[in-house]
Amino acid sequence: MADFINRIIEAQVVESLKHNYVTAILGPRQCGKSTLARQIAKNFPDSIFIDLERNSDLARLEDAEWFLSLQRGKLICIDEIQRKPDLFPLLRSLTDEWDYNGAFLVLGSASRDLIKQSSETLAGRISYHTLTPFLWSEVESITDMEKYYAQGGFPRSLLTPAPSVSFRWRENFISTFLERDLMQWAGFSPPTMRKLWQMLAHTHGETTNLSMFAKSLGVSDTTVKNYIDLLQETFMVVSLPPYISNLGKRLVRSPKIYIADSGITAALLGLRDFTRIAGHPVSGSLWEQMVLTNLKGAFEEAEFFFYRTAGGAEMDIVMKYYDKVIAIECKSTYSPSLSKGNHHAIEDINPIMTFIAAPVASGWPLKPKIEVVSLTELIIKIKEIIT
Repeated sequence: MADFINRIIEAQVVESLKHNYVTAILGPRQCGKSTLARQIAKNFPDSIFIDLERNSDLARLEDAEWFLSLQRGKLICIDEIQRKPDLFPLLRSLTDEWDYNGAFLVLGSASRDLIKQSSETLAGRISYHTLTPFLWSEVESITDMEKYYAQGGFPRSLLTPAPSVSFRWRENFISTFLERDLMQWAGFSPPTMRKLWQMLAHTHGETTNLSMFAKSLGVSDTTVKNYIDLLQETFMVVSLPPYISNLGKRLVRSPKIYIADSGITAALLGLRDFTRIAGHPVSGSLWEQMVLTNLKGAFEEAEFFFYRTAGGAEMDIVMKYYDKVIAIECKSTYSPSLSKGNHHAIEDINPIMTFIAAPVASGWPLKPKIEVVSLTELIIKIKEIIT
């Protein structure tokens, strides 16, 4: 494994610790939350790290109020906080008593909506930040795009030199997630969830059809929706809602569903390397997911949508940053162009800029207010627009 790789959100987390009693880093398992927290904790000489997956650490919290009270004045890091949500009322009580910022740094593999107690009991005391698997800007100096494409952004998948080891890690990750990590959330069947996950891989980046999935799985539409919601709340899939304009157009209103990492998608489909991915129908939607993940990671405050009408107008990603609207079309080719439907979408959306994101080394202007860009250039140019 490589040395510590700087993460984009580190500065935001450090700043949050200065201004909030509790700071939370949420994100999928194995994406680097613990590594980042330990790196940040180096700046706090009196820090303590508690991992709720370790029996020895759980034992220390048998009398949590007594133990944590003894740590007053330290930065207290608690990993996998969703495994002990009953801690949140105690954190509220302690932070109110102590009345200083940077008391707790909590890490979780479930969204704040799934960890309902945190939003209910720590309102006004906690700041949330989401860590994704590696963004391209974090690793472009140490790897190449084909490897990032095929192995995804999870550190133990991307940083291994052997593709076979990476693929085996992702297979084990999928099994462990289904058979152990999801067991804390009641009401689902691991075999059914695995089948659904594989179906989502085959329909990666398409609008959801709950009835089709339900019929194939022999369950109800509601069950499928609940399963997809659980995958989303544990950061395993991303739901991209439609962009609703006021033009009176007949719009596609179902969200598009992406698996949250290209490497995990490839493993679910049995695609072991980039050569197999490049010749597979999922290749284009994997590129869309990579672009979307990097945009979400770089612009936490932005909203993201897709646009599609019954008449054929479409745009892969519509980014809304306050009053600024930017259109992004994703083309996994070295010679990208826009379709007639893309141009119609641009007319409907009227963005301040349209980017065609392609796996090119460097881009070029195509038309006024339309540019072809690399993934690196996309982030840089959007930052220039919104700042």
